[in-house]
Formats: sequence, C-alpha cells, structure tokens
Amino acid sequence: MPDLNSEFLFELRIPQKKDAMIDMGQTPLSELMFSVAESGSIVGPKIKGSVIPLSGGDWTRARSDMSLTLDVRICLQTHDKANILMTYQGVMAANSRDDFWYMINADKKDDPKGAMQRYYYRIAAFFETGDQRYAWMNRILAVGCGRLADNQAIYEVYQIT
Repeated sequence: MPDLNSEFLFELRIPQKKDAMIDMGQTPLSELMFSVAESGSIVGPKIKGSVIPLSGGDWTRARSDMSLTLDVRICLQTHDKANILMTYQGVMAANSRDDFWYMINADKKDDPKGAMQRYYYRIAAFFETGDQRYAWMNRILAVGCGRLADNQAIYEVYQIT
C-alpha cells in the first residue's frame, strides 16, 4: 500500500456558545443534539476566509461509550468572495470519565498537547464549490485533528495528497 501524505490546508475555528446545543432527545441510535454554526474563520497558505454566519450546523450524537460523532455542514466564504460548502464527519472519544468531561469543556484554555494526550478528535472533510479558482477543492479529501478550547472548536485541516 502506498504511503498517505498530507499538506496543511487551513486552521478552522468555530465559536461555541454555552447552552447553544439543542437536545433532540434519545433516538434509537444515540442522544442527538444540534447546534448552528453562527460564525468562524479559516486561515491557511492557499485559502483564508470565514464561516458564513448561520450557514450550517452540527448534528452531534452522544454514544454510550464516552464518544461523540459529528455530522457537520458549513458554508465558507474566502477572502476573495468564493463560496465553498464544507461537509465533515468526525469522532471524539475519551478513555475515562474525567477525560470525557475535559474533552467536551469548551471553556478551558487551549492546550493542543494536552488535548492530544487526553482524547481522540478527528474529522474527514469534503468540499464543493462552483468557483473555478477553488475547483481543486472539489477533488480532494481532507482530514483534521480537533480540540475544544477558548470557547471554540479548533481544527487543523490537512489535504491528503
């Protein structure tokens, strides 16, 4: 099997508002919650811009094994006014109850190393745009490492090359 290589694409930051999650209740699969992406930013070497306000949301499932699954759709707008749909799914998982509460606490100070040691937070992302300047994004898979801190979801996103 060939090696998978990656190239840094951007950092994505999405503010998290306390008590903004809407509890959809216990479904046959999990406890389902929803939140609206009110804003955000993206900064990287080939793309920078923002999350279009109120353009998407996050459907989070809390599972019985101290993990969460994410299903997110947000609209990005680049600094040069291209609109890009970003969809991603992800998994957040902790090994202990203490680490679970640490993982979901968005109020804590940013500690990337501590986050990596205490929980698993990964995403797989796709993009869609009609803007030819960013058409290359229609044909890539991106992955990311995430963490919650400083009242934000923070992702380091990489293009798989």
